[in-house]
Amino acid sequence: MYTTTNESGILNNYATEPKISYAEYPSQAQQSRYAFQAAIATLFVSFLVFTAIAVS
Repeated sequence: MYTTTNESGILNNYATEPKISYAEYPSQAQQSRYAFQAAIATLFVSFLVFTAIAVS
Protein backbone atom coordinates (compact mmCIF):
# COMPACT_ATOMS: atom_id res chain seq x y z
CA MET A 1 0.00 0.00 0.00
CA TYR A 2 1.30 3.40 -0.97
CA THR A 3 0.93 6.11 1.72
CA THR A 4 1.61 9.85 1.56
CA THR A 5 1.39 12.57 4.16
CA ASN A 6 0.38 16.15 3.33
CA GLU A 7 1.54 19.31 5.15
CA SER A 8 -1.30 19.02 7.70
CA GLY A 9 -0.19 15.54 8.70
CA ILE A 10 -3.16 13.80 7.08
CA LEU A 11 -2.39 10.38 5.64
CA ASN A 12 -3.53 9.39 2.16
CA ASN A 13 -3.56 5.66 1.49
CA TYR A 14 -3.55 4.37 -2.07
CA ALA A 15 -4.27 0.79 -3.02
CA THR A 16 -1.83 -1.02 -5.25
CA GLU A 17 -3.23 -1.40 -8.74
CA PRO A 18 -3.73 -4.95 -10.00
CA LYS A 19 -1.94 -6.22 -13.06
CA ILE A 20 -3.95 -5.79 -16.26
CA SER A 21 -5.02 -8.94 -18.05
CA TYR A 22 -6.86 -8.88 -21.35
CA ALA A 23 -9.77 -11.14 -22.20
CA GLU A 24 -9.31 -13.76 -24.87
CA TYR A 25 -11.78 -14.34 -27.69
CA PRO A 26 -13.96 -17.38 -26.89
CA SER A 27 -13.20 -20.64 -28.65
CA GLN A 28 -15.61 -22.27 -31.08
CA ALA A 29 -16.84 -24.65 -28.34
CA GLN A 30 -17.53 -21.74 -25.98
CA GLN A 31 -19.37 -19.85 -28.73
CA SER A 32 -21.56 -22.89 -29.36
CA ARG A 33 -22.30 -23.20 -25.65
CA TYR A 34 -23.22 -19.50 -25.45
CA ALA A 35 -25.57 -19.87 -28.44
CA PHE A 36 -27.23 -22.89 -26.81
CA GLN A 37 -27.67 -21.01 -23.52
CA ALA A 38 -29.17 -18.06 -25.40
CA ALA A 39 -31.64 -20.34 -27.16
CA ILE A 40 -32.72 -21.95 -23.89
CA ALA A 41 -33.07 -18.55 -22.20
CA THR A 42 -35.14 -17.24 -25.11
CA LEU A 43 -37.47 -20.23 -24.93
CA PHE A 44 -37.81 -19.86 -21.16
CA VAL A 45 -38.62 -16.14 -21.30
CA SER A 46 -41.06 -16.70 -24.17
CA PHE A 47 -42.78 -19.42 -22.14
CA LEU A 48 -43.09 -17.07 -19.16
CA VAL A 49 -44.51 -14.24 -21.29
CA PHE A 50 -47.03 -16.50 -23.03
CA THR A 51 -48.04 -18.00 -19.68
CA ALA A 52 -48.59 -14.53 -18.21
CA ILE A 53 -50.68 -13.53 -21.23
CA ALA A 54 -52.74 -16.73 -21.02
CA VAL A 55 -53.43 -16.31 -17.30
CA SER A 56 -54.47 -12.68 -17.53
